[in-house]
Amino acid sequence: MKFLLLSYTPADSWDGETADVPSEEALAAFAAYQKFEAELRETGEFVTSEGLGHPVMTTTVRKTAAGVVATDGPFAELKEVLASFAVIDCVSLERATDIVKRMVDVLGEPMEIRPIMGDDFTA
Repeated sequence: MKFLLLSYTPADSWDGETADVPSEEALAAFAAYQKFEAELRETGEFVTSEGLGHPVMTTTVRKTAAGVVATDGPFAELKEVLASFAVIDCVSLERATDIVKRMVDVLGEPMEIRPIMGDDFTA
C-alpha cells in the first residue's frame, strides 16, 4: 500500500529572499531525514522523495467565472507551508504511522499521511 507523506514547515521560518541558500538548521534536518530514507531503502519501503520550492515561486491555477486563471503565489495565506513530500510503500497505515512518528520526533515539523489510491480504488 502506497502512502504520500507531506512535510510542513512554519511559513515565517522560510524566507523567500534566501530560499535558495539552506540554513544550518535545514541542512541538519536534511541529514537526519537522509537516515530515515536509507532505512526505508533497506526495507524496500522507499519509493521517492523531493523537497519543494519556496511558496513565493508557486503558481496557482483555478477556474473562475472569467475562465481559467494562473496567479503567482500559493492559494491561501498559511501558517505552515508544504515543504517536501515522500512516497513510501508499506504494509499498512499503522506501519506508515510508525515511520512518520519517528520522523516527526526527530525533525520536529508536522507531517501528513495520505493513502495513494491504486488501481483497486475503482474495482
